Amino acid sequence: IHSRHPLSPHGLLQTPRPVSCGVHCRELHAGEERPTPSPTAAPERRPFSRVTPEDMAFFSKIIPGRTITDPDILEASNVDWLKSVRGFSEVLLRPQTTEEVSQILGYCNSRNLAVSPQGGNTGLVGGSVPVYDEIILSTALMNNVLNFDSVSGILSCQAGCVLENLSLYLEDSDYIMPLDLGAKGSCHIGGNVATNAGGLRLLRYGSLRGTVLGLEVVLADGRVLDCLATLRKDNTGYDLKQLFIGSEGTLGVITAVTILCPRKPKAVNVAFLGCESFEQLLQTFQLCRGMLGEILSAFEFLDRECMRLLNTHLKLANPITDCPFYIVIETSGSNPTHDEEKLHQFLEEAMTSSQVIDGTVATEEAKIKALWSLRERVTEALTHDGFTYKYDISLPVERIYQLVTDMREHLGDRAKSVVGYGHVGDGNLHLNITSPTKDPDLLASIEPFVYEWTARFQGSISAEHGLGLKKRNYIYYSKASLAVALMGNIKIMLDPKGILNPYKTLPDDLQ
Repeated sequence: IHSRHPLSPHGLLQTPRPVSCGVHCRELHAGEERPTPSPTAAPERRPFSRVTPEDMAFFSKIIPGRTITDPDILEASNVDWLKSVRGFSEVLLRPQTTEEVSQILGYCNSRNLAVSPQGGNTGLVGGSVPVYDEIILSTALMNNVLNFDSVSGILSCQAGCVLENLSLYLEDSDYIMPLDLGAKGSCHIGGNVATNAGGLRLLRYGSLRGTVLGLEVVLADGRVLDCLATLRKDNTGYDLKQLFIGSEGTLGVITAVTILCPRKPKAVNVAFLGCESFEQLLQTFQLCRGMLGEILSAFEFLDRECMRLLNTHLKLANPITDCPFYIVIETSGSNPTHDEEKLHQFLEEAMTSSQVIDGTVATEEAKIKALWSLRERVTEALTHDGFTYKYDISLPVERIYQLVTDMREHLGDRAKSVVGYGHVGDGNLHLNITSPTKDPDLLASIEPFVYEWTARFQGSISAEHGLGLKKRNYIYYSKASLAVALMGNIKIMLDPKGILNPYKTLPDDLQ
């Protein structure tokens, strides 16, 4: 199978070079100067097999009618959500059952065919799309709820269930999902688990490493690992599911999940507040945790630049006075009167002590959604501001915004916008930098500066987005060499041929 697209030497979207060859002609022409690859660029294509008519016949027999070769359908699966990374796969497989995934991977492993597992394709680090001609294995049709126990709150479902659909399903039983993301309308629960997604409820309900009770995973050779436990306590041997949470599809394909779901709160309040400084914002956070305690479910922030982008590109109005910093606080509880009283006392104290200079509170669902949209739609607003360089950093809480300030000073007028927003309660900053177009010189000024800065304060270069293609070679800024080497050993043990999501997560010196 020959590609109809010119191949990018970096797996990244760029102006095609004036050559007529496809995926088989990647070598530089005689006399051409070989560029120095960026750490974010894809390495050379590894010697995987290429899809043959015999392979296509096998796939069509296993999943008749769900072996896709239509270039128009494949286009959406070859390009990531940010439109910054493009693959050149010509085969999209849509299994419906674990057995089908098992047969596909067993065959691909025997044929040395590389596979790119894909959920909702909402990732931000190039981990969910092929780099070259890897076969795309989509979980989109694996979207059934298997069981829900309304006593324990344990949900079992296939990996392709959309997060928002699961939330709607649980509403009828007065439960909610323990995570909530801006991409909830598209992302799959299997992809959430594979990337260890954080989101807006982590402060209250913890990470997926705690709420996921069990997984069913198909290994690279087609064997099915059944760890689909529904027990909150199971101390028999190693907790193997943890290997696959956050592994980004490089160790196995998650096909089913059991997850512990909390009860739906009877009372939800959202406050949108303004602060004059980040120091006041942190003081407000401390006061908030002390006074709201068990009903505090979210504490998010965005800066003035974020609000400007929301106003300019999405026409969203600022509901309060213009401020350097904004906070979104959510409370969730079982007693509306009790919760409103606690929130009122907190707001009164915050305003009296001048930690907060203005604010508004919502108790009705429509207004709650409107206030949350000011936080959730920042990513959307950034896409309208130009080419976006995105960084998902974890830092000691008191250092979070210092990185934004230092980055603005470091870049000067070379960047169009430098904005900061994120999850204060989790110490998670989303640093975003925009330029009118893709700018290699700007990128060279951002990286490795941003990673060196983060490492200096013992932070993590990826708090919740993963490493994918873009950040794989920066892993040493957050992990010791021995830790990375052990990851490489685990990869070799579970996927000795390296067919699962190649070129992702682990650095090139281990690939």
